[in-house]
Amino acid sequence: MLDNQSTMSDSSLHLLIARRVRELRAARGLSLEALATHCGVSRSMLSLIERGESSPTAVVLEKLATGLGVTLPSLFEAPAAAGDPVSRRGQQQSWRDPHSGYVRRNVSPAGVGSPIQLVEVEFPPGARVAYETAAREAQVHQQVWVLEGVIDITYGEEVFQLGAGDCLAMQLDRPMAFHNPSASTTRYAVAITTIRS
Repeated sequence: MLDNQSTMSDSSLHLLIARRVRELRAARGLSLEALATHCGVSRSMLSLIERGESSPTAVVLEKLATGLGVTLPSLFEAPAAAGDPVSRRGQQQSWRDPHSGYVRRNVSPAGVGSPIQLVEVEFPPGARVAYETAAREAQVHQQVWVLEGVIDITYGEEVFQLGAGDCLAMQLDRPMAFHNPSASTTRYAVAITTIRS
């Protein structure tokens, strides 16, 4: 189970996300207005996020990640010693979605240049999150491996009901939704890789 000790304070995490969004936007030479238009997030919301004054939902952060050409876990990456191949549990960033209450924790070491990102998720009973994911410049592939509980994943028009031990592979190129239909928390791991041409 994810523990509270590895969760940053809300203000620290907002500042981390703010810095990452500013860095990524600057690296792509985008103005606030251009990024807002590109990803479908209002300029005022984007400005609040970049100042660390907002608690954006997972849906808003996914829109930003798509618009910036990165994966969602990339928005939570803290500075790390370049090349350190070990990600210690106590230093891994956890974040709680203010809308659904689901908690995600970046597991992979940052700064090692690996194309693979691992995330652990705790999804509360009855929670639902729907992403308007669309095709990206680079192909992003994701696998969801259920460790405990059950999760229903809608991928485009298909619905997959997964239980403990099940694993679903998909490309992040269409809308998707996650729903925990049970009365217990579901825990799953996500492996994400980006293929650039």
